[in-house]
Amino acid sequence: MPRTSQLLYPQREPAPLLSAATVLLLRDEDAAGLQVLMTRRSPRASFAPGAYVFPGGGIEPGDAAAHALADHRPQQAGEALTQALAAIRESFEELGVLLARRSDGSWAGADDIAALQRQGDFFAQCAARGLRPAADAMFLLAHWNTDRDLPRRFSVPFFVARMPPLQDAVADDAEQFAPEWVRPADALARHQRGEFFMIFPTVRTLERLQHFTNVQTVLDALADERPLWTSCPRAGLRNGQEERFMEHEAEYGELALTCPDGQIRHELDWQSLRPVPLLNNLQRLTAPNPGVMTGPGTNSYIVGTPESGHIVIDPGPNDAGHLQRLWRAAGGDIRAIVCTHSHPDHFPGAVPLQQLCEQAGQPRPPILGLPSGPDARADSFFRPDRTLSDGELLALAGKGLEAENTHTLEVVFTPGHTSNHVCLLLREDGLLFTGDHILNGSTTVIDPPDGNMADYLDALDKLDALCQTGGVQFILPAHGYVLGEPRAAIAHLKQHRLAREARVLAAMQRLPGGTPAQWVELAYDDVPPRMWPVAQRSLLAHVQRIRSLAPGND
Repeated sequence: MPRTSQLLYPQREPAPLLSAATVLLLRDEDAAGLQVLMTRRSPRASFAPGAYVFPGGGIEPGDAAAHALADHRPQQAGEALTQALAAIRESFEELGVLLARRSDGSWAGADDIAALQRQGDFFAQCAARGLRPAADAMFLLAHWNTDRDLPRRFSVPFFVARMPPLQDAVADDAEQFAPEWVRPADALARHQRGEFFMIFPTVRTLERLQHFTNVQTVLDALADERPLWTSCPRAGLRNGQEERFMEHEAEYGELALTCPDGQIRHELDWQSLRPVPLLNNLQRLTAPNPGVMTGPGTNSYIVGTPESGHIVIDPGPNDAGHLQRLWRAAGGDIRAIVCTHSHPDHFPGAVPLQQLCEQAGQPRPPILGLPSGPDARADSFFRPDRTLSDGELLALAGKGLEAENTHTLEVVFTPGHTSNHVCLLLREDGLLFTGDHILNGSTTVIDPPDGNMADYLDALDKLDALCQTGGVQFILPAHGYVLGEPRAAIAHLKQHRLAREARVLAAMQRLPGGTPAQWVELAYDDVPPRMWPVAQRSLLAHVQRIRSLAPGND
């Protein structure tokens, strides 16, 4: 993790998690399809007042004591069974829905419901009437932990269960009001119109639930007893408004880096007029060159502090305004300029930035990197002042500087995207600058002959090993937000590449005499046709690797 001294804000301990449980009661309607039971919370509730929710509430001591009274699957034990029983109890107390069976195995009915007091000891009443809570009818859909910024936080499994036959929901009109069966898509549409207020986990749960056609398809998806997702969202600011994100979303890693304790202070809007602080020793300035190939623009990174001086990574295109802003963000004290590779959105600003420093009467910072290879395109011709070596260390540390103002970048040779690509590891803070080798939100193009797919995949393995040994926690790409969970990101990227390669091979086998243009239509049919000319470049890299692996090619 980054050093505490480099974090932007004083840290605070998030509120502790309280145990709770929720159940989504589902039914099938011939005309409407899958429906879920929702109810409106009291406007005086301490948590999510007035929101439409699924029934549920806190875990109570009696829930753990009732294991022997319940029907349950062998996999349901310990805490998992306690949580399921809590959700069953809460659904009865709040909505009068009784997920329990009689001794003959039939579902509890109206007479059983009428005989039980909602505010009495639920499990004792069930036992007295010979009813067994049906924990075996409960299946774990997801697990949510409340966002770190909130004053009250809960750890909540979201179960699903089929609505028992011949029962109706009747709200207690104290905690819950106006129970309603609703299609997930309809609830989301009403929420968008401001008619059906829901909190973030409810919205995201319905977004996933809307893709199931009926109750059985939901239950089938949960047969392995594992939740479909687990999440503790994070929030940032966009257009001045709070916005929340789950772990798989592009913004999540950046929020984890800048506000690890969950404070809502980081601005996510892409802009190129000012640097974005990511840590005390790290700024990102995005060049004003957004586009299909560059996303929101090329990220230039400034590593260091006023005490240590700075290293600029990827100065970007030769844009006078961008370079002036880079120079000012570094306080004019730039000790080196590193180019991760020789593509025209990364290196052309290096010489003008160097000249800017000289014109201000400052020492001339060297331009570092690897020279472009013989197969590079004409607009990618690059010759650094000094060639970097794999494993070389670039240190910002002057005489008398304390360890907190020491910043050491390790050079990592990673060919593949280009033959001269390097990544950089900021050792003290576990940050990996990946240039175009790893991006956030898209896969990089491998363009032969300078690009090589075999080298690219090998370099991914090299970076994965480095993440493990170097304690890397975050990836900082040249395009897109900061990525968290680097090893998972690398594994996903490699899996995607190999899956695409399998599709390329299948296309080649289907059309053995085909052209790359014909193969790309088959192998990239999930990509918009307007992107096929670009995709064809990576397809050629896959074709080269496939042929190199064919029998007889050593």
